[in-house]
Amino acid sequence: MATSKAFITTIGGRSFDPLDPGMDDIDIHDIAHSLSLICRANGHFSEFFSVARHCINCAKEAAACGLGARVQLLCLLHDATEAYIGDMTRPLKRQLPYYCECEERLHGRLLERFGIPSESGAEARAVRKIDDCMLYHEFLLFNGDRLRDEPPEIHIEIAGSEREFIETRAEYLALFEMLMREAGYTIC
Repeated sequence: MATSKAFITTIGGRSFDPLDPGMDDIDIHDIAHSLSLICRANGHFSEFFSVARHCINCAKEAAACGLGARVQLLCLLHDATEAYIGDMTRPLKRQLPYYCECEERLHGRLLERFGIPSESGAEARAVRKIDDCMLYHEFLLFNGDRLRDEPPEIHIEIAGSEREFIETRAEYLALFEMLMREAGYTIC
């Protein structure tokens, strides 16, 4: 017998409709937990390296580049949708505009839920540049792959061994709270 379940159940016990999430269904604890357990590169790294660790590194790189708390926060949250709808590789994502629309809509809902205004074009470009930098250096570190001829400049060190997911989850949550306060947003 087929099920008509049109939602996922989060670790926090919420019924989450990925196509039409309620504001109260979006929870930073669910996001931190899930991202701490999802491996980058669809698991095609030489060792486990979580999406949460990637996002923490992106926020730290933004800080090292002298970018403010708001951009650091946007870096921390740039892959938060993956906690609810998963991820797919860039080559496939480019071929699926509906997925991209869903992801963009959910990203907007996440920012709205946390009281964070949408990013400007300049902020979005800064986040994308840092994300691409981390992507390059992660693939170099874990697989020895050089994704382009000229390596992007990096200002932090990417650790080669993943911490326990509980530690990563706690660090993600602490960084979220700190950046929310520094950027002048209310933690809800």
